[in-house]
Amino acid sequence: MRLLPRWASPYPRQHLASDLLAGIIVTILVIPQSLAYALLAGLPPQAGLYVAIFPVIAYALFGSSMVQAVGPVAITSIMTYSVLTPIAAPGSPEYIALAATLALASGLVLLGCGLLRLGFLARLLSRPVIAGFVSGSAVLIVFSQLKYLFNAHPAASDALTVLSALFTEGRIDVSTAIGLTAIAVLAFARTSLAGLLGKAGIKPGAAAFVVRLVPLLVVLLATLAVVGWNLDRQYGVAVVGSIVEGLPAPVFFLPDAGDLKRLAVPIALMALIGMVQNISMAQALAIRRRERIDANAELVGLGAANVVAAFHGGMPVGGGVSRSAVNVAAGAQTPLAGIVAACAMLVVVIGAAPLFTRLPLAVLAASIIVAALSMIDLRSLRQAWHYDRADGIAALGTGAGVFVLGLEAGIGLGILLSLATLLYRASTPHIAVLGRIPDSEHFRNVERHTVQTLPNALFLRTDESLFFGNLDAVEARLLAEIERNSGLRDVVLIMSAVNRVDATAMEVLHDLDRELGARGIRLNFAEIKGPVHDRLRDTALLRELSGRVFLSVNDAYEALQA
Repeated sequence: MRLLPRWASPYPRQHLASDLLAGIIVTILVIPQSLAYALLAGLPPQAGLYVAIFPVIAYALFGSSMVQAVGPVAITSIMTYSVLTPIAAPGSPEYIALAATLALASGLVLLGCGLLRLGFLARLLSRPVIAGFVSGSAVLIVFSQLKYLFNAHPAASDALTVLSALFTEGRIDVSTAIGLTAIAVLAFARTSLAGLLGKAGIKPGAAAFVVRLVPLLVVLLATLAVVGWNLDRQYGVAVVGSIVEGLPAPVFFLPDAGDLKRLAVPIALMALIGMVQNISMAQALAIRRRERIDANAELVGLGAANVVAAFHGGMPVGGGVSRSAVNVAAGAQTPLAGIVAACAMLVVVIGAAPLFTRLPLAVLAASIIVAALSMIDLRSLRQAWHYDRADGIAALGTGAGVFVLGLEAGIGLGILLSLATLLYRASTPHIAVLGRIPDSEHFRNVERHTVQTLPNALFLRTDESLFFGNLDAVEARLLAEIERNSGLRDVVLIMSAVNRVDATAMEVLHDLDRELGARGIRLNFAEIKGPVHDRLRDTALLRELSGRVFLSVNDAYEALQA
């Protein structure tokens, strides 16, 4: 039994300095993000700091990615908030317990999937659907944070309720000014600061570090402004409030059966989204670094991180895009950087957490809004729309569904649209009439190439497996071609693209053979794949076939030409 993870046995000592420095840098830079995502999830701010400690260590021990960073992320945070706000008041003991249940149950699902080697499930959602879900969630996140900028108190988290509350009770005051200023500074840092620093002669690495340091500087300056001008007490600027000092003991619990029943669908959805996001991010980082990951180990690592988070922090975690980007930019080489970051965060929690008690909520909301806006993937949506209209509709439908109907209904709509697309494509297969290219044995579509055909034979290729859903289309095309060619004596169905023939298709083909026979036309097959032929060999279709089964299309052409 292996006691140490692969990356630590033996540990490459040349990476030690890089990992130590990266861990410290990551801790400094993600403190505002950790506080903000706890706020987004409806949990006490310190929860975001807690789940950046022991869950990170759990992932480092069991995951396979060298540089992916796990912690509180935007998607799991908004999912937690959207799922739990209809059940309990954010921040209440019941809400915190439900969030911990969500983390524990989804973690166990991920852990089980990893141990059962079900990492392939991460490919169940197409990239356009994922892009639509993330983009729709990002817009929803932006709307959920506007209440902190305009002092509104919406009764629910959906976009329409938030908009209604903003128009009816929202107001512009000092918090609005602070939030909008923070958004402007953070947006400028993301879009233009690196370029300006480069023109000033600063190296790209140093410029990137300065850009990533801006959110922390904004948090510190805003906190100093609140303290210096007493903005929270004189002007009512909402602040984080009391943060529990020190590190609390783990809270072990057994989830209530009723809670598990109520949260069954959100648990499955959170596990699926976490699975897709974590493995996709880990693969992208591995490709960039010319490494390999184990999808099943990734699920075990993420599952273990969420189980630990349930008992210490009570907030679901995931593989963070921005957090991982900071980790890579800081020079991390192995998961030791994550362990160092967790230890440094432990020091922050024990000694420095109270420093953030007068941090304005509007600044945290601003950092969430800017991060969420960067998650809106218009390029992928536009590419899907132009390349394949069905995928584009699935992506846009998922995004709109998430925004209007909520996260669960939105991803459900996306899955339904994806399945509908698959069914539509399978039920309307591409069917081509083939002819032979002169002086060759190659056969191509008569509509695309100059080919030779036989006046007494029709060569028809179906580019899809034959099943009950597409038989009408195949039969209609075949009969239409027969009506168009009155002198036919043979029809050759080319099966090179057919991977499966179900029972209904076999019976329909048998009936079709008899129908063609009544017209004096023989039905032939060419290039039947081995597994398909094995299933058809003992059926009435081949036993009573009026024509022949040819090994190749050219064999059929030569025989029928003779």
